[in-house]
Amino acid sequence: MRKLRLGVMISGNGSNLQALIDAAAAADYPARIVVVISNRPDAYGLERARKAGIDAICIDHKDFDAREPFEDRIHEVLSEHKVQLVCLAGFMRLLTPGFVNRWRDRMINIHPSLLPSYKGLHTHDRAIEDGVRFAGCTIHYVRAEMDNGPILMQAAIPIANGETPDSLAAKIHTYEHRMYPAAVKLIAEGKARVSAGKVVFADDVAMPDEGLVSPSA
Repeated sequence: MRKLRLGVMISGNGSNLQALIDAAAAADYPARIVVVISNRPDAYGLERARKAGIDAICIDHKDFDAREPFEDRIHEVLSEHKVQLVCLAGFMRLLTPGFVNRWRDRMINIHPSLLPSYKGLHTHDRAIEDGVRFAGCTIHYVRAEMDNGPILMQAAIPIANGETPDSLAAKIHTYEHRMYPAAVKLIAEGKARVSAGKVVFADDVAMPDEGLVSPSA
């Protein structure tokens, strides 16, 4: 099986990276991680990659005078590893339009909200403060505007009475870890692609039949 070559970019713990590592360990999974890049040398995700036998490279943004040369080095490493799809998994640096356009429709990101709502940081605090009944997470193709781009997959998670940002984050993480491998699988199998600014799916991709109501009705 020819597997899609993934490059994963991280800045921290790398729990979504671990979900991808675990999925890619299956012989029939249609993608494999060929390099993990972190902009922080202390990111635990680098150790996760090394334990799995994956090239783990730190490109510290502090070693560069501007974003462009920093991103040029990232692009070089991705290209050297013949990466076909870039997966941002907790990469906490804004990318320039130039870099994003180099990887247009070949780079995805996971964000802890139901985009286009709650772009940016502190998504769980803001959702709870606003009193919305659902939070969630989104996997999307990356565009130059922060947390923007064609949406590939979403999960909606009810916000419980007495919910805290930490408890909500823990619930959402369980869905993120399911979704990211599933989203990559769709792309690797050719069942999802960008067309006219939206993601279109193959006819055999299952869609849910029912909605969710909160509080239950």
